[in-house]
Amino acid sequence: MTVAWTPHRFTGGLLALDTANTVVLRGDPERTFDRFADPVEIARFADAASSFRAAELGDRRLTVSSPTAIAPVVLSIRETTDRLFRGAVSKGAVATADLPDFLRACAEGLAGSRTEVGVPGRPFGDPAVPIAFEAALAVSALSLLRDDTTARLRICPNCTWLFVDRSRNSSRLWCDMAVCGNRQKASRHYRRRRMAAHEVKDA
Repeated sequence: MTVAWTPHRFTGGLLALDTANTVVLRGDPERTFDRFADPVEIARFADAASSFRAAELGDRRLTVSSPTAIAPVVLSIRETTDRLFRGAVSKGAVATADLPDFLRACAEGLAGSRTEVGVPGRPFGDPAVPIAFEAALAVSALSLLRDDTTARLRICPNCTWLFVDRSRNSSRLWCDMAVCGNRQKASRHYRRRRMAAHEVKDA
């Protein structure tokens, strides 16, 4: 299945969260599906992420050497990231038991990288030089461990995606108000109308 990588697919706020959200409707065995089931989508996602996450990446382009070859590393970072930080949102703290697998996955993503990151103001390094997607994904995932970021992580009550709440008073509820927020509003409106109709009928 070919995916249209629209802005809504990048509402996590960071590359690592957008990647974690490529598994749709986690926790719902009847409806969940993996957008990376076809490794080719990893390359298409990385290409879209270069634009949608340009600010985070400091305009550094993402490259994919071979989608099939990097898929195990990408999926490992994705799954350990989701498990660690979904748990952090639910429990209000990072579980140390989940850290070793997460750190190993990130280390594997960085293992083949021959680049430099962490320059002040340019955390992803030189914007003139492309960076391997799996390396950038590892850097983004590791950045989630910052206290100010972890404390702002949320789970969307509609689609269950992870996202960073950057609102001024930390009160953002939906990953995307235009999509999930409106769907919930429409659902509540429909339920109220049905209840009202039943009340009139039973009167």
